[in-house]
Amino acid sequence: MPKRILIVVTNVDRYESDPSHPTGLWLSELTHAWDVFEKHGFEQTLVSPAGGRSPLEPRSLKFPNYDASAKAWHSDPERMALLETTKSPDEVDSADYDAIYFTGGHAVMFDFPGSEGLQRITREIFERRGIVGAVCHGYCGLRDTRLSDGNYLVAGRNLTGFSWHEEVLARVDKLVPYNIEAEMKERGALYSKALIPFVSNAVVDGNLVTGQNPGSAKETATKVAELL
Repeated sequence: MPKRILIVVTNVDRYESDPSHPTGLWLSELTHAWDVFEKHGFEQTLVSPAGGRSPLEPRSLKFPNYDASAKAWHSDPERMALLETTKSPDEVDSADYDAIYFTGGHAVMFDFPGSEGLQRITREIFERRGIVGAVCHGYCGLRDTRLSDGNYLVAGRNLTGFSWHEEVLARVDKLVPYNIEAEMKERGALYSKALIPFVSNAVVDGNLVTGQNPGSAKETATKVAELL
């Protein structure tokens, strides 16, 4: 039986703090992972906090983020249709999946953390030693996830994700609803980042795999595939 991966994408298309600023899924963070998993023959399913449509972050459709992988997906009607019909957490049985993988984009800061359904799926996969992966802002989906013993999943675990310094460099530090790097540290995560912003960086701690930024998507997915 091929391994099965649940890939999480957002439903949000605007910053809640300023609706004039569009946001959404950072396309290459999905496509780089999809390409890696597809080469390994894994079955992939898209899920989102509310189910249904996952909008694209406009900045992810511009150079240098709009690379060959993102272009190939964006120009493929069948692939784009997958982003219109994502599953909701209530439609997902975690027992059907070997891994869950959270994609990013600033939009996920608004709808990933509050999804009790995603927290349930993540906890169940993690506790049976399945793989939990996240890239860039995707680790917002792990912020409030607790294990069966009541402890935060991230407590005492090595991880990375989009840094506050990168938020400042991306000029969105005034728009984001919270400092996810700081909040992860408050929950006991052992956060680390690369010395140079925006370079590829992935961290593996047991069955938890995290990547720092969009440029880390391929490396992060590759490490998830190696564990599977």
